[in-house]
Amino acid sequence: MENLETVADSTASWISSIWTTDIYDGKAMADMLTFEAILSLAGSIAGAIAIILLGFTVSGFLKRRIKKLSDKHARLDDTLFNFLSNIARYAILAFTALFVLNTFGVQTTSIVAVIGAAGLAVGLALQGTLSNIAAGVMIILFRPLKIGDFVEIDDVMGTVKDITLNYTELADLGNVKVVVPNSEVWGNTIHNYSVYPTRRAEWTFGVGYGVNLGKAEQVIRETIMADDRSHADPEPFIQVNNLGSSSVDFLVRVWCDASEYFQYQADMKRKVKEALDEADIDIPFPTRTLVHDTPSVKLVSDRDDMQMVAAE
Repeated sequence: MENLETVADSTASWISSIWTTDIYDGKAMADMLTFEAILSLAGSIAGAIAIILLGFTVSGFLKRRIKKLSDKHARLDDTLFNFLSNIARYAILAFTALFVLNTFGVQTTSIVAVIGAAGLAVGLALQGTLSNIAAGVMIILFRPLKIGDFVEIDDVMGTVKDITLNYTELADLGNVKVVVPNSEVWGNTIHNYSVYPTRRAEWTFGVGYGVNLGKAEQVIRETIMADDRSHADPEPFIQVNNLGSSSVDFLVRVWCDASEYFQYQADMKRKVKEALDEADIDIPFPTRTLVHDTPSVKLVSDRDDMQMVAAE
């Protein structure tokens, strides 16, 4: 019986200590189970729910409004405004979380300090990823390229399909998906072929040394300028540029629309070749003459065997 009384006394003492120990905001369990405490907690919960609903509503509304700005104005970049809308949304949600914690009496100053320390540790561990994110922010803000542009980055040529904070997605000339980390995009030379509306095509056409150069120049000029894609302004450049080992080379530079550049450049090579052939203008190509000195031979009979011996 004494043992049972001892156990009962210790259990009662343990329950009493829990009942009187501070649990939340300087209040013990006995204080929190009062009617006033329950009403206060219910009010805090209701206030937190209201703040959360308001935060999600405002963040969603602001995100949609920012994205609609780029839809209304064609000159505004969709990628930039998608990025800004996401930044605005997450910033409002972060402040919403802080307000919710304040509602329950949580000291947010210490939480912000802990998050900052954790962020520093994560940043040191993820330097490569963060460099991609930093480069992605720079690409989105300064816009050296945008979705739909035809670009060349680090010897990769293709159309920009997507730009995220971590990588840039291209579709190359064979319609193969190419993913380039943003740090390599921002750190390399970018050739953007879609920025300017016109481009200058360039060819080199060689003719024989015996050809009338004036006639050859006229044929080349008339053939190229007869094409509707050729621009007369700026004025085309067609001049003898080089005296090669087997040909006189004409350097030809003509402006055209950027969207027609590749097909235009290929078509003109064939058209000029056919026009020069029709005008009987020689288009030389490198030739090589091989001189082979073959010694004379004689047959020498040695018993039953026949031997071939080179004559001196």
